[in-house]
This record gives sequence, C-alpha cells and structure tokens, in this order.
Amino acid sequence: MAFERITQKDWYQILGAKPSDSPAELKRKYQKLALLYHPDKQKADVPAGEVEERVQRFIEIDQAWKILGNEETKKEYDLQQREDNLTKEWPLHTQIHLEDMSWNEDEQCYTLSCRCGGNYTVFKSETKDVSLVCCDTCSLVIEILQ
Repeated sequence: MAFERITQKDWYQILGAKPSDSPAELKRKYQKLALLYHPDKQKADVPAGEVEERVQRFIEIDQAWKILGNEETKKEYDLQQREDNLTKEWPLHTQIHLEDMSWNEDEQCYTLSCRCGGNYTVFKSETKDVSLVCCDTCSLVIEILQ
C-alpha cells in the first residue's frame, strides 16, 4: 500500500500518539480509540448528527492505523513530516539537480559545498527517498530536484 503524500492530516494526533511511541503503544492507542468510536459500539439514543461525526472519527482512526501500524508506510509518513517541517522551519539555500552535485566513488555519495564551508551529502542509497538535505555545519537546506 503506497502512502499518499497529498494528505495533510496529522495521523499521530488522530491517535493521540507521538512519533517516538513504540509499535505496541501505537497499537494500544488505536485499539482504545477504535473501540470507543466503532459504529457497532454506539448507544441507540445518540442523535443522528453525532452518530455521523463518530463514524467519521472512526474512519480517521482506522486510516491513521493503516499508515502508522505498517512499518513501511509509517517510515514514509515520518520522512514526509520531517521534510515538511524542514521546508517550514529551515531556510532553503538553493534547488539543485542530483547530477549537478559532485560524485564520490569511494564513499558512494553526492556532495555539494555549502557557502559556510560545510557540505550537503546524499548517499547513493538515499537518492530515491531524499529531496531535502541539510548542511552538515549550518542550518541551510538544499532541495534535490528529480
């Protein structure tokens, strides 16, 4: 199941969880909320509007678990969150194509010198997953264009 990047929901917030929570803790939080909001567990005297809200909440909880309960999609989501936070909080120095960076055969990585004297480094194994790279010395960030 591929994670869809277009969503801006905070899946951790929906589960009342933190990115540092263990898989067991995430599961416990999901199960607690799923039981609380599951349509089959609702009382008969709840107003129709509230029933619909609770069903929507259950659907969100289920979606959050589908992403955070799977190691691969959780990793993808965490990377996206980190990347989104970097673009909001860190100054973007420049945009550059990977092929315009220097290739280091020995270390199997691409590098680019930062104006501060530090380096931006992208290892060959990361080239498909990385689009933002921090300088190893200062707070500047470059965006890798595909």
